[in-house]
Amino acid sequence: MNLKPIEELLRQTYEEAEYPALKEQMTRWTQEKPLAEMRVLDATPVYRNTLLKHLALIAAGARLTVGISRVMAHDPAIVRLLNDCDIPVCDADNSSGETDFDLILDCAGSFSRLTPRIGYVELTHSGIDAFQNNRRPVFFADGGRIKRIETCLGTGESYFRAMRQLGYRDWEGRKLVLFGCGKVGSGILFQAHGKGIKTTVVTDTGCLQPDTASYAAEVIDYRDLPRIVQALQGAYAVVTATGQPNALAAIPAEALTGCGALLANMGVEDEYGPHIAPEAVLNNKLTLNFILEEPTRLRYIDATLALHNAGAVYLKEQGFPPSYRFLLPPEAIETEILSVTRQNGLLEKELAYIG
Repeated sequence: MNLKPIEELLRQTYEEAEYPALKEQMTRWTQEKPLAEMRVLDATPVYRNTLLKHLALIAAGARLTVGISRVMAHDPAIVRLLNDCDIPVCDADNSSGETDFDLILDCAGSFSRLTPRIGYVELTHSGIDAFQNNRRPVFFADGGRIKRIETCLGTGESYFRAMRQLGYRDWEGRKLVLFGCGKVGSGILFQAHGKGIKTTVVTDTGCLQPDTASYAAEVIDYRDLPRIVQALQGAYAVVTATGQPNALAAIPAEALTGCGALLANMGVEDEYGPHIAPEAVLNNKLTLNFILEEPTRLRYIDATLALHNAGAVYLKEQGFPPSYRFLLPPEAIETEILSVTRQNGLLEKELAYIG
């Protein structure tokens, strides 16, 4: 394994303040080796900033295999770099290569068909259903506070960065209709508010927090179809962030495609539904920010990647029985990572938004 090309690329690209949590893991785990000789499959979407996560796992002593799948996008150039550095890459849609692992750090349940000796660490909420029938512990990294840094702050920023890359830069006086106001949706709303955009939010109004609602120009309950159709008229852009497949299936196709708005999806699933053709939505309904070289900026995803790694160490050290089910991130682990992020990172002011 030759890590020098990876290390040089990262040295040229990032400052250490952009990845304080992963840097701390690399430094500490180089000495402690908490995953020594563990066969670890990491299926985090493969992009340039993911390489730092891989280095932390290697520093921990893991025998690392990187996983890719059609479920989540990846950067082919970074996959080639991994191959050039003799880091094995496993395709979930191709059974060749090693399939016997101690730990699987999964994303969207891409490798849930495999059975690791110790357990899984799942990165996303959308993947949790894939493990319902699996008989190994699942550390649910999405279930804690840290994931809000990525999904709320980072994904909101990346939606507008992707739109800029596509040439849509002028938002002055424009109207945005946002479907869903959970972690991802609230981040888009936060970013839109900062840009002076008037945003109509369509969500379950009974679950919407008052402080989040204050950033919206209008809030519509997702069951109020006439108001939704009316709100779509004159919209400059529509973005989905519900986390639910076919979430917009009840809305007439002509109301969505006929309003002239730029349609985009920021969820993993097809939230528009089969009545809307892929070509009517930017990036053919796929998650919009994955058109970017860095779908989520490293400063926003560093703590999440570190938590995903820490989940593997936690499962290995705790030794849960195979029948043990879902685990949320322990408070102590999140507190430690957040402390490093606040002290050594670049997000002190923005972290106030998510509490």
